[in-house]
Amino acid sequence: MVAVIPKNRQALAARVAKAAADYLEKYGSVSAIDVMIGIGWLNASHVVDWRSRRIPYLERCIHSNLKRISVAMRQFAAWAKNAGLHPAPINSVARTAAREQLRFSKSGEPAIERAWRTIWVSPKLSEAKRARVEAKASKAPELVAIVARHPDWNCHRCSGNGALLVMEPQGPACLSCAGLGELELLVSGDALLTRRARKASKLSAVVVRWSQARKRNERIGVLVEPASLAAAQQSIERDAQE
Repeated sequence: MVAVIPKNRQALAARVAKAAADYLEKYGSVSAIDVMIGIGWLNASHVVDWRSRRIPYLERCIHSNLKRISVAMRQFAAWAKNAGLHPAPINSVARTAAREQLRFSKSGEPAIERAWRTIWVSPKLSEAKRARVEAKASKAPELVAIVARHPDWNCHRCSGNGALLVMEPQGPACLSCAGLGELELLVSGDALLTRRARKASKLSAVVVRWSQARKRNERIGVLVEPASLAAAQQSIERDAQE
């Protein structure tokens, strides 16, 4: 493995420090992923693919070799400690119904994984703010169901199809195979109902549809548990009667 020469190491340390400081100033906390994006080694779109398990481990899509990645990670940790930041372990799970633990490194070594699973929080934040930042960093990403653009698609597991699909590493999956088959669609339009139904639902997913005009997926509703939707509707009716 090619070593990083001192001059290049110093230049990399400066880039790492600037990226980390800029992100910290804006958000009050910073992680290795934020730094890798900040120095231009990682694309945010690749992070989305990794969280959806279409990429097996994050290092695979970082635009540098393992030696330089290791150096940058050590430089980031040293900078964070020197800046007096507070380290906090975070839980990183996949954007799938099974919520598998995500893998960061090619080797999977515990020490390397811990470094990636650490968020560094500004000491200037209050205890309450710090708790919110750490909770947000560990929050499981939203599940996403997509309105099928073509009716003749096939689930890679059962060969079935449907109006909605979930993208998995092996290809599109129907809601049943993706673990979302028991959920009910609640279309957008009633913010209060949506908020209460999602809060009560142990499992939920955002539903998006491709907009040809805007060239992007747009949210059209959520999938929630039927019992949670019914409870939310009843709670709103009770509030209206009071």
